[in-house]
Amino acid sequence: MARDNSVLDDGDSTDSVLESSETSGNDELLDRRSYLKLTGAASVIGGGFATGTAAAQDDYEVIEASNEWYTIDDGEVFENKIIDFSNGNWFGLYARESTNWTIRNVGFVGTHRYDRHAIAVADVDGNTSTIENVYMGDGCVRPSSYSSHGQCGIWVAPEHSGHIDIRHCNVQDWPNNGIYASAPGYNGNGGTVHIDRCYAANNYVSSFRLSSDGSKCTDSVAYNDGNGRYNGRCFWGWNPGRMEVTGCDFSSGSYNDAIHLGRNGETTRIRIADTQFDGISQRGDVRLTRGDGLGSNPDLSMPDGVPTSAEEAASGGSSGGQSTESSTGDSDGSSLANTVVFDGNGTSDTTSYEFVVSEAVEPSTDENATIDAAASVDGTRASGTVADYLDAFRFDGEIERLSVDGDATVRVNGVEIDPADIDDVLDDIIVINGSDEDVTRYEFTVTGEAERSGYNGASIDDEDTIESGTVYGVVADWKDAFRYSGEIDQLTVDGPGTVSVNGDRIDPADYGTDFPHVLEVEGTGTPVGFEITVDGDIEFASDEAPEDEATTISGSTAQSTVTDGSLRFRFSGTLTDVSLINGTPTITVDGDEIDLEEYGDPELLPHAVVFDGTETAEPSTYSFRVDGKVIQAEYRDASVNENDIVEDTTVRGGVGNWLDAYWFDGDIEDFRILGDATVDVQYNAREQ
Repeated sequence: MARDNSVLDDGDSTDSVLESSETSGNDELLDRRSYLKLTGAASVIGGGFATGTAAAQDDYEVIEASNEWYTIDDGEVFENKIIDFSNGNWFGLYARESTNWTIRNVGFVGTHRYDRHAIAVADVDGNTSTIENVYMGDGCVRPSSYSSHGQCGIWVAPEHSGHIDIRHCNVQDWPNNGIYASAPGYNGNGGTVHIDRCYAANNYVSSFRLSSDGSKCTDSVAYNDGNGRYNGRCFWGWNPGRMEVTGCDFSSGSYNDAIHLGRNGETTRIRIADTQFDGISQRGDVRLTRGDGLGSNPDLSMPDGVPTSAEEAASGGSSGGQSTESSTGDSDGSSLANTVVFDGNGTSDTTSYEFVVSEAVEPSTDENATIDAAASVDGTRASGTVADYLDAFRFDGEIERLSVDGDATVRVNGVEIDPADIDDVLDDIIVINGSDEDVTRYEFTVTGEAERSGYNGASIDDEDTIESGTVYGVVADWKDAFRYSGEIDQLTVDGPGTVSVNGDRIDPADYGTDFPHVLEVEGTGTPVGFEITVDGDIEFASDEAPEDEATTISGSTAQSTVTDGSLRFRFSGTLTDVSLINGTPTITVDGDEIDLEEYGDPELLPHAVVFDGTETAEPSTYSFRVDGKVIQAEYRDASVNENDIVEDTTVRGGVGNWLDAYWFDGDIEDFRILGDATVDVQYNAREQ
């Protein structure tokens, strides 16, 4: 629903607001020539520039803030600079119209005080750009007049279509996200961002924010400790991306939960592994995969390689005393001992390949190979295609499985091998082809083993779950593939997608039942209301539904009440959410009792408040506070707007020609409304 209100939020803005926050006022874009003319600079260094200002040290230059953007060109390296805000002005780095650029060894010193980002970037030509070894720890004080969207440390613009590596950055005390990189995914060109070994503290809204498919945050630290200017989310993963968080440490302090996932709208898919944090909040349709190594004891020490001051950054230093030269992926810098090369030179057709090693694998430039962006590398697995060129990889351990379909030559450590000599125990392959018409959810079980595959260009999605021969996943306008052994024992497909085995299309109805799982809710003697949701379909286990008006099944959700006995359901897919009211029954899936804490907020809030602006001529704004819990709701077909703010027990929002609704418990302690919208408070609304 289109809507137009003036309520400020802590979330994303539209492109127009972001654009205006960067281009209004006296901030003309400053190209290299005009900057040199302005400052009297004497020389250009490494594609960047040196100013006439005296350097604090011999190995970097100091730029005094001059209320200007500096434009970074294609292929330019901007490095070894201090940007000094101590004169009260601002200065920003602008790379929104270029590609293959690098920002390296830069320190921002002094407090930023303007409605402008410090770094605003995109890679607009599908290539890779880099931000590394940057100090932004002095932060920003939000000015008295602001757009609410223009005070980020690093902002990645919607037009970003390539890839940006952001590593070894120190970002603290920024009022509108430390590293704000979600725009390319939710309203832009889908470019990816990798935040790696970064350090953030006391940033408002969020410290690290991602959205696009393939974006990730690894080995980074973010926290609130009450000693900075702001508190916010440590990590915020927005839809519609497929993201990854690995090896991170997050502590929210006084803020509610360190990790926030999703917003209202499209599906958010994310995998979290080897990460310590103190809580997750989910909003909208979130598909969360929990890997190994999760806990609640974060180590908030600074990652090696992060600079602790502007001078340290500008001179190329870091907390670990390490060099921060860009990684090129060249095998000369690899610690992996062995090479494998797939040589398609001289062949007439494309060759697809896939292999698994016992320890680690990474792409390389051995034998003058180019690193193919289309090749997939995931831990110990790699796959891709070659035609009249070659791909190369470095690896440790042994090649455990190798599949080659085509005439390309394979060499290991310079010696040609026959792929048939390496046994591939997973001989069969199943491919689930998605459709752009709708999402397809699938589940299958094999009698042997199953593992992900990049066969024929299939995506390798960490969020697809493999548990003891059973696989759960989702496809849309892409395909997933798996190699397996044994026989397919069970196959369920919900959606327009199709399935093929070893190249032949099959009918899922020929394999097992449509509803393979049994869920049972057992009462404890007192009435307990429950709502359960799966990511497939659900039905009563018996032919007859209970004679109870409170028992309903709608799509993938079942709602009812249980007292002494039990209710049984059959379903496909996986159990995603459980909400309860007035007690805690025993819930089992396929005979095993579930841990309710793994399935969202287990409490079903009883009361509702609805703001109705449909009969008013002008928008209305409102705020209220409760002494219990409060969440946004679609009650009475209300819209759910990401611009409305829910912070702990306080809500701020606005309505025009639509309805906003919230579930809550307890009592409303404070209430204000400006405008003519009607307000309806319904206690125990779920029982009406």
